[in-house]
This record gives sequence, C-alpha cells and structure tokens, in this order.
Amino acid sequence: DLVAITPAMREGSGLVAFSERFPQRYFDVGIAEQHSVTLAAGMACDGLKPVVAIYSTFLQRAYDQLIHDVAIQDLPVLFAIDRGGLVGPDGDTHAGSFDLSYLRCIPGLVVMAPADERECRLMLQTGLEHDGPAAVRYPRGSGMGVAVEPNLATLPLGQGEIRRQGKGLAILSFGTLLPEALAAAEALDATVANMRYVKPLDGALIEDLAARHERLVTLEDNAVLGGAGSAVGEYLASRGLAVPLLQLGIPDRFVGHGSREQLLAACGLDAAGIQAAIASAGPGADCANPRSRLIS
Repeated sequence: DLVAITPAMREGSGLVAFSERFPQRYFDVGIAEQHSVTLAAGMACDGLKPVVAIYSTFLQRAYDQLIHDVAIQDLPVLFAIDRGGLVGPDGDTHAGSFDLSYLRCIPGLVVMAPADERECRLMLQTGLEHDGPAAVRYPRGSGMGVAVEPNLATLPLGQGEIRRQGKGLAILSFGTLLPEALAAAEALDATVANMRYVKPLDGALIEDLAARHERLVTLEDNAVLGGAGSAVGEYLASRGLAVPLLQLGIPDRFVGHGSREQLLAACGLDAAGIQAAIASAGPGADCANPRSRLIS
C-alpha cells in the first residue's frame, strides 16, 4: 500500500532505488509541489499510504494543500522532509530554516525531528503507521554513523529521552544538534534531553526538567522565532511554570553559503557557541538577540 511521491526530487530525496524496484508505486509529478500533496491526499482517501519526499523549502509552496487537502481531513500522509535546517553549500534558497515553525501550528500534524539516522528510520516507520498526517524533517548530507536497526520498529508518540544527567541547567535538543548539545553539556555539567517530537511535545519531560533545574535551554536547527523553543515556552506558560528559558536557533536573517560546520559556528549553534550563549545569558538579557531569545 505504500507509495512514494516526489516533485522532481528523485535523486536528491534518495528515491532512485525505490523507483527502480517499485516503478508502479513511484510517482514523480515534476516541479509541481502543490500537486504532489493533493495527489497524496487523494491516494490516502483511497486507502493507500503515501509518502511525499520533498525538500523543506519546496514544501513551503504547497502549504495551502498541506492544510486544506491533508490536515483538515486528517489523512494518513507522511511527509519525508529533506534539507531541514542549514544546508551548507546549497545556500539560503534551500535552507530549511522555517519548517518547524510553519508545521507545528497545523492542528493534528505530528512533527518529528530525529537526532541521527537511527532515529530517522524509526520515525519514518512511526509516521507511516500513524493514522493521520505526520512529518519527519532531517538535514542534507550523510548520517553520523549511528547503526540502524534492521527491523521496522517505531517510537512512542510524543516521548523524548534523557541523554545526559547533569545539574542546574537542562538543554532540550530538537534534531541533529544533539552532539553539539552533549559536547556543550560536558563542559557545563548540564542535563541533555533529546526531545524528538516538536508536536506533540513531551510535556511530562518538560515539567520534570523544569522542576529539577534552575534554567532551561532549547536548541534547534530552525528559526528561533516560532520554532520548537517557542513551543516549549508556550507550554511552560500554559502550566504557570516560571523558569528562565533561553531559546537558541537560526538567527532572524537568511543564512548564506558555507559548509554546515561554518554556518553552525556563525549562528552560534556549535558547542562553543552554545556555551558562549549560555554564559552570556542572564536576567534582563536582550530578547531581540539575533540568535537567541531569553524568557524569564
């Protein structure tokens, strides 16, 4: 029942092998992103399990179809979103800086951000088995070398995990910046949570971290405005939890060319930048800082 749909991104989305092995279940609609999403909605209505393989920036062109054709009807369409976050040499036209922000506001849409290739595989299977719309966003390039499980297992919906136990400070990491978070945490003796889900958030984990730590820091390879950190801030406010929250993410500007490592450093999202931002943040810090926001 699984079918793959892509708007002219067969090579870039890694669908060459699938298209050759399952030609009757592979559909390249050409440079027509809106049509790819509407086609997936129609197939889902007829009992198929469509996977739309698409770049983050190109899904922006099909936002109306994502909401009206898929989400409102609560259809089981899985969006495999490539080029999430900073993409290095592809430049700002292909940088998926906004998907966590524009996806998490859509009712009923599950939004997942894997930390590595193992989690990416597990989340794709989780999204495929979910009876509703789901999205998995992952970056350009190769994985980190984490071994993947041969079986098609799933992850519990809306549950993160503690990856390092520290004290005083907790870093809530969304997506592939987890190694940077862990490196910074070693120097700071901080707790690190691999949040995994932007929507639904792991509220129980957030409340536990807020109760046991003096400060929280969110980290994401997405625009700091309206992203996963904002979701954590909204959750804390809804529960009346007054804990200082520092939000780290892509600054409020378009980020140009360079290697991914160079761009992360320029945005203060490498381990050194994370440590520096945490060290400089304090009561009364400027909330308009180009790469972070502090809410206290």
